[in-house]
Amino acid sequence: MKESVVSLNLRKQVDDCKPYIAGETEASVLKRYGLNKVVKLGSNENPFGPYKHAKKAMQESLEVVNRYPEDDYVELTATIAKINNLDVTNIALGSGAGNVIETVARLLLDEGDEVLIAKPTYRLYREVSILMGATIREIPVKSDFTYDLEAMEEDITDKTKLIWLCNPNNPTGVINDRKELESFIDRVGDDVWIVLDEAYADFIAGGQRPEIVELLKNKKLIVIRTFSKFYGMAGVRVGYLMAQAAVISAFDTITEPFCVNRTGLFAAKATLLADQEQADRIKNLILDERARMESILNEMGFTVIPSSSNFIFAKLPNDLYSATICEQLMAKGVIIRECDAWGYPAYVRITIGKKEENDFLLNKLADVIEN
Repeated sequence: MKESVVSLNLRKQVDDCKPYIAGETEASVLKRYGLNKVVKLGSNENPFGPYKHAKKAMQESLEVVNRYPEDDYVELTATIAKINNLDVTNIALGSGAGNVIETVARLLLDEGDEVLIAKPTYRLYREVSILMGATIREIPVKSDFTYDLEAMEEDITDKTKLIWLCNPNNPTGVINDRKELESFIDRVGDDVWIVLDEAYADFIAGGQRPEIVELLKNKKLIVIRTFSKFYGMAGVRVGYLMAQAAVISAFDTITEPFCVNRTGLFAAKATLLADQEQADRIKNLILDERARMESILNEMGFTVIPSSSNFIFAKLPNDLYSATICEQLMAKGVIIRECDAWGYPAYVRITIGKKEENDFLLNKLADVIEN
């Protein structure tokens, strides 16, 4: 095809954005290396989902996918609101957390606004903010990888419009103390918008997760959640946000109509109402596996950062380079995530998989490290 030579005249901020770097896929690695087996532990997916009632609901949804899902939006929104002790006017849906994040940026940011993000954190916050014309101010995390909330507060200027927080943070899996985070939101949320991304929050240990329902009522706070991680439904793309009613009304005005597919709506409602026991059981299994892997990796010479998520962030032994190690592992049929893109070329991020998948990784990793 002959390429056009005319000016594309794209939005001027597009050139300042960097593309999202997704994890390698099983199919691409199988083909590239001529393998018969690949274990994918690089994208923080839950290998055990979707759960029993979610699967059944997906099948039932096929009977009505020829219709727009008006009623299903209402039912899922009402279910989420009830579980969180909120009103339906405090809930809006999106096509996964990514879609919600992008729409929130369009809702809040004007050209010239300042945005604060941690370094490192989820890359999408930066890109959607830049696309809206905002200036990014990066605040390095502390030596223990927790957010430096004091430094964030000190860096607020009269141009600061929004602070993106991810708890647990990605790629580190680290959380801040619950009371510290609540206090920060309480102080700052009168003047600056705070968006709290809780994609991995269901993996946080009991009593350590911030209580945000009361703060939502009178602070500039938006909380984003997803069904991709804890409920193992990354492929059906269902996310949601919680905020004051006026925010939700504005969000629904600018977002795409029917942006969640009917299959996802059926599955999300069913899993919330009927799969919680199974989800909690799998959570405990994942956390037990995480502890086992942390112990083994420490014995292998890794420096493992304490995680509150379904993945591990760890420094390689002997000053090894993560991109090289990850490439060697792919050749042996294992996908994990190198962290050079976040500015940590000596670190890797490893999703907790099933025991046999984790053992396969550990065996191949030992081969690569020793050689």
